[in-house]
This record gives sequence, C-alpha cells and structure tokens, in this order.
Amino acid sequence: MSAFHVIDDANVPALGDVRDAGPGDLVYVRPAATIRSDFSKYWEAAGVALARGAQVVVMNREEG
Repeated sequence: MSAFHVIDDANVPALGDVRDAGPGDLVYVRPAATIRSDFSKYWEAAGVALARGAQVVVMNREEG
C-alpha cells in the first residue's frame, strides 16, 4: 500500500508516518515547510523515509 505525504507550513502528517514511509510512498516537502518550528524533525524523518526507499520530492516554486 502506498502513502502520499505533504509537508508544508499549515499541515503535516504524523511524524512517525513520514519516518515509516518506504517503497511506493511519496513525501513532498513544500518550500513553506521551512518556516515551521519543527521543520528539522520533519527533514530528518524525510531522510529516514528516503533511506527506507520512499520517494522524497523537495518542491521548488511548484506551488500554485
């Protein structure tokens, strides 16, 4: 089963859900996410997801 996670300034999935993402899962990090006070935790979780085989996409001006 694949999951789709979006990290931005207003909404985030559960930190554990991002960390547990693996093959077939997608994690999108929007530029606005960097203003979150907990962004470093989500950035680390995205790295774990990447290492586990998830596709992690750092968006750059693709919003709109």
